[in-house]
Amino acid sequence: MAKPPTHRITLTSIAAVLLLAGLAGCTAASSAPESAPDFGHVHGLAADPSTGQTYAATHNGVWLLPTGALPDTYLFGVGRSDITSPTQVAGRAQDTMGFTLADPGLLYASGHPDPAEQPELNPPNLGLIASDDGAETWQTISLRGETDFHDLDVATQADGTQIIYGYDATTSTIRRSVEDGRNWTTGAQLELRDLAADTIDPQRLYATTAAGLMESRNGGDSFEPVSDAPALLLVTATGQGGLLGVDTSGQIWTAAAADGVWTGSGRTTGTPEAIGWVPGEPGWLLIADDRGITASNDLGITTVTMVPSSSGAQE
Repeated sequence: MAKPPTHRITLTSIAAVLLLAGLAGCTAASSAPESAPDFGHVHGLAADPSTGQTYAATHNGVWLLPTGALPDTYLFGVGRSDITSPTQVAGRAQDTMGFTLADPGLLYASGHPDPAEQPELNPPNLGLIASDDGAETWQTISLRGETDFHDLDVATQADGTQIIYGYDATTSTIRRSVEDGRNWTTGAQLELRDLAADTIDPQRLYATTAAGLMESRNGGDSFEPVSDAPALLLVTATGQGGLLGVDTSGQIWTAAAADGVWTGSGRTTGTPEAIGWVPGEPGWLLIADDRGITASNDLGITTVTMVPSSSGAQE
C-alpha cells in the first residue's frame, strides 16, 4: 500500500473553486436507487442517533437517505431507517442552506422557502429555523426575512448550554447566539466556504477561505491563518478536537488538532459539495461528490454508495 501523503500547502485555484462552490472506491448498491433524485446541490449531511435517520440538506429540500447498504457499525445500536430510496421530507422543496444537528432530535437550518410557501417573505430568507420532528415541520426562531445562513454549527459549553454559530451570507459575517438562536452577536467579516466548531473548546471556530484554513479562538470575533494546514475546501470536527477536511484536489485530510500534523487518506471524486461526520467506532465520513452520496469508515479509502449520481460517476 502506498504511504499516505503528508501535508503540502497548495492554494492554487482555491479562490476559483470557492467561488464556484459558493454559487451553487468500492460501492455496494444493492439497496440503492438507480440514480439520484434532483437534489440540485447538496448543502449538508448529518445523521441523527436518536431516530436512525440520515439527512441530506439540498437546494430542493431535506431528504432522508437509505442506509441499507451500510453495515451494522453505522449508527451502531440505533434502529436505523428502513427506507430504500431517497425520500423528500414532507414533499417540501425548501432550499436548505445552513443545516446542522444541534442535539439528538433537534435540527437547525436556514436558506429559502419552498417556492410554493411563504410568498409574502421578501427577501425570501428563512433566518434561523428549527425542527424537532425530523424536518417535517419547521419553527422560526429569529431573523426571518433578514438572514440567509449558508453555514451553521453548534458548540457545547461547560454548563451544557450551546453556542450557535452561523455564517450570514448576506453580510459575509460570523454571527453567534448563546440564547438558543433568539438573539445574535456579530463577529468577524470574511468570505468563507465552510465553517466548523471545535468539539472541545466552544470558543474555537474554523473556516475555509481562499487564503487557506482560518481559526478563531474568541468565538468568531477574529480569525488567524492555521500554519501548515492544507488548502481545505470543506472542514468538519470529528470529536476530541480532531478535524477532517477535503482540499481543492479532492484529497481527504485529518489531524488530531488544527495545529497538529495533517495526514492524507482517501480522495473524493470531482469537487465535493458537502461532507458530514457520524461518530462511532469507527466513525463514518459522509461525502457528496460526483459519485453521488457515499459513506466511508476508513476516511475515504473505500466507500459504500448510499445514493449514486445520476451521471453514474464511479471510481
